[in-house]
Amino acid sequence: MPYSILIVEDESTLAANMARFLDRHGYATKIATRADAALHELELFKPDAIVLDYNLPGMDGLEFLTRVRRSDPQAKVIMATGHGSEQVAVDAMKAGAYDYLIKPVALGQLKTILDQAVCDEQIARALRHDKRPASIESGLAKLIGESQPMQELRALLCRLLEAEASLRDNDLPAVLITGETGTGKELVARALHFDGARGRGPFVEVNCSSIPGNLLEAELFGYERGAFTDAKERKLGLIEAAEDGTLFLDEIGEMDLTLQAKLLKFLEDKTVRRLGSVRERHASARIVAATNRNLEQLVREGKFRSDLFFRLRIVQIELPPLRQMPADIPLLAQHFLRRQAERYGKPQLEFSSAALALLKAHSWPGNVRELRNLIEQSVILCADAQIGVQHLHLTQTLDAPEQATVPGTLNLGDAERRLLVQALEQTDWNVTRAARLLGVSRDVLRYRIEKYQLRLPS
Repeated sequence: MPYSILIVEDESTLAANMARFLDRHGYATKIATRADAALHELELFKPDAIVLDYNLPGMDGLEFLTRVRRSDPQAKVIMATGHGSEQVAVDAMKAGAYDYLIKPVALGQLKTILDQAVCDEQIARALRHDKRPASIESGLAKLIGESQPMQELRALLCRLLEAEASLRDNDLPAVLITGETGTGKELVARALHFDGARGRGPFVEVNCSSIPGNLLEAELFGYERGAFTDAKERKLGLIEAAEDGTLFLDEIGEMDLTLQAKLLKFLEDKTVRRLGSVRERHASARIVAATNRNLEQLVREGKFRSDLFFRLRIVQIELPPLRQMPADIPLLAQHFLRRQAERYGKPQLEFSSAALALLKAHSWPGNVRELRNLIEQSVILCADAQIGVQHLHLTQTLDAPEQATVPGTLNLGDAERRLLVQALEQTDWNVTRAARLLGVSRDVLRYRIEKYQLRLPS
């Protein structure tokens, strides 16, 4: 189906020439010589882009543009003005025009601008279409867990969303999400987007570690035709594609230093310049970045810009590892079991008590992602009505549940428990001092105390 263009032009000869030229290049065109007729055609024709003359009888182009943008904020309008009317072009861009042309119109230039406008519109439509199903799987309600760390995380996110809702402008602060691999950084980014002020805009994500630095710059900022050898067409960058939405930069610690400087400039003045272009464009994407690396250490090593680090961490959210939330492991396991059992047609599947105990005792170095993948694997392999210990293929060197002591045998669980009790008794059950004595962190010690259900003697 050809892309449709509405030409709003009172000079009939010029309008006919533009229509013939665009028709030859595969566009479907309609001509309106008056603004009121053009508004009627908008409802019937629903064009992909509009070529709009400024001097129209009854209503000038700026007023027409304002009315169009009010009913369709995504409309791609190219304003045509005469020589000496550059200020009109500036006003048109401020009012939301996609681009402008100075008369007499060069038909080749018109086609180039329309090609890109239509391309941008198709990308925007795809993003708007993809956003709806994504929102179903996103939001604060998808953050499962009742442990203290999870409650604190939800409370922090709620405070942030409330603060953003009261902003008098739409310039939301950058957010830096940190935490180990598999802790759910993308899920938190989606919750901030879909439950926040920009929930109706696109959510665009890119993994900075999966794209080479030179290609990542082109992906983020876009490029003009001829900017480099393979740039045969103009390309919209992901920052512009995330207009009025969120750009999620995962693994930001892997970004090249030169590209970090360009990202910092965008964060400071909200403008982007495509590769090969001399013109800066305003962009309103909100940046949410995530990393599992220690950015402060990278700054000290000269591998990450300190100014970008401080600009990104206006709000920093640290996600706790799963081992610090042992009480949430059964909840998450049951959640993943329900989803995967339904997917694989085994809705009656459940865990044995021994399997749940094994899951809770495991240290989960891969965090929630490891748990999710393990549950899917277990559902696939289980041929019984119940998932038992034999279906949970955990690495043998990782934690195992405490087992009953058999006289005359060694038991690692009992030995670890005795060592914990000894350290706690020597320090009068002071967790900080006991952790220092054992050479572990407080969080690790608390996890072990919970694992072995140790309690201060009365």
